Amino acid sequence: MGFLSRQSTRGLRFAVRQALFLGLLSLLVSPGLAERGAGSPFAALPGAWTGTGTIAMSNGTKERIRCRAAYRLEGGSANLRLELSCTSDSYKFELRSQITYDGGAISGNWDEATRGVGGNITGTATGSQIRARAEGQTFTAILAMDTRGTKQSVSIQSPGSEMSSVTIELARGSR
Repeated sequence: MGFLSRQSTRGLRFAVRQALFLGLLSLLVSPGLAERGAGSPFAALPGAWTGTGTIAMSNGTKERIRCRAAYRLEGGSANLRLELSCTSDSYKFELRSQITYDGGAISGNWDEATRGVGGNITGTATGSQIRARAEGQTFTAILAMDTRGTKQSVSIQSPGSEMSSVTIELARGSR
């Protein structure tokens, strides 16, 4: 009986060490990697996001903006639909886009409802970062988006347009 007790104790210690090792290993793995699941960087985005930021106009003025974003996956984790609405005291934009992810590349289309403009999006998505270029007949912008858990940073640069830059900090599910 003493032999069985030692064997059981050894087995228990081995199981505890293995569980501790796996727990430590999971802490070292990027949280974004776990959230993405199935290899798509879009998998961590669905839901409602809100936040604030700054819009810089071409005339040099800057204003605080309030933003709401909604992300939905459509037909699998490689197809993303985005609706982003931002307002300040004197400015408003409503951006909608449909984007597809394929092996690190993203492509799709966008439209801005308040000005009636739209065009194409191309870029890359790796890990928790999306880098894209949005082009239309009268507008070109560079977009950078970084998502870390429930926080997201968005930067839009559009030199030469009425809105030269926008920076936004969003949080998932906040009001």
